[in-house]
Amino acid sequence: MTLLLDALNRVADLGGPVVMLLLAVSVLTLAVVLYKLWQFAAAGVGRHRALAQAVAAWDAGDRAAAEAALARSRSYLAPVIDMAFNADPSAAKRLEAEAETRFARLERGLRFLDSVAQLAPLLGLFGTVLGMIEAFQSLQDAGSQVDPSLLAGGIWVALLTTAVGLVVAMPTALILSWFEARMDAERVTAERAVQTVLAPQGGPRVPVSAAASPATAFPVTASTAPAGSGGGFAGQPHHG
Repeated sequence: MTLLLDALNRVADLGGPVVMLLLAVSVLTLAVVLYKLWQFAAAGVGRHRALAQAVAAWDAGDRAAAEAALARSRSYLAPVIDMAFNADPSAAKRLEAEAETRFARLERGLRFLDSVAQLAPLLGLFGTVLGMIEAFQSLQDAGSQVDPSLLAGGIWVALLTTAVGLVVAMPTALILSWFEARMDAERVTAERAVQTVLAPQGGPRVPVSAAASPATAFPVTASTAPAGSGGGFAGQPHHG
């Protein structure tokens, strides 16, 4: 650990304030990445087995099994699917908004990672330009007593900032791509689950509130029923 700190101190001394800034950004980036990994794990991102079982049971017409499977799910999408179980097909937009609210919480911090991936190489290049200016100033001050090693030393120190910027940017861009791909997959999973629940095979399911009401809540009497209706319409659930 001491050797690592000594190496970082030496790099910071050679690269100047730009390298020190990049090292500080790298520490902050690492903290954000670790937090996002913990957040994804706590939310159950990518672990939707119980949720998929609930949706499959609902699609097969087994409401009890669907609710039992959903109760076992630790997915952050479980509350959305629970709402869909008791929702009308016209509520699709509201359910999508609920899912997007949860996606927004999971995507916090990704813009910072994107900024680091884009700006770290530019910061490194900026440090290189400053270092090259300093190296050529030293060369000019030397006059006729030019030492090639002096110029070479100044150039490699200047290029050090570019290398540090790339070291910070490349893994950040790779991790950001993984996070974004994971969120794209989550959106597909949520959309498929909501659409399956709202439009299952065999037609829509009767919500709990509607199923608990007797079919004859609004009876059609002989005086009000149109001829030939036979009273059948009154017993059909309405999903307007």
